[in-house]
Amino acid sequence: MKHYRQELWFNTKTRRAYINITNQVQAAIDKSGIHEGLCLVNAMHISASVYINDDEGGLLQDYDAWLEKLAPHAPVSQYRHNDTGEDNADAHLKRQVMGREVVVAITRGKLDFGPWEQIFYGEFDGRRDKRVLVKIIGE
Repeated sequence: MKHYRQELWFNTKTRRAYINITNQVQAAIDKSGIHEGLCLVNAMHISASVYINDDEGGLLQDYDAWLEKLAPHAPVSQYRHNDTGEDNADAHLKRQVMGREVVVAITRGKLDFGPWEQIFYGEFDGRRDKRVLVKIIGE
């Protein structure tokens, strides 16, 4: 069995962002030379997420509005975590809802998706360097 590891780095200009990383993950698979296996993609920060869904602009806006209703950023004083001097408690909660990682099958060297599925990096406390791990195992 072969394995391959790559990091993807992000530094968003905004506090929250949703970035389609499907092509970057596929490029890592291409580089790995693995044709049959599994690909793990996970956010290596507790205020960011990796998830799978449709790449449709309205849906991305809906996610952002929905998450902000579930865990609004302001007022920052509503969260005990922020008593530590942080202002990102909402980002931790949003990450918990959206998830840490995804695992996708690799078949004939390609991500084996259902219709419309794409991999996204969700940023909830941006404007600094953060990474995503891509770990590929297989033959």
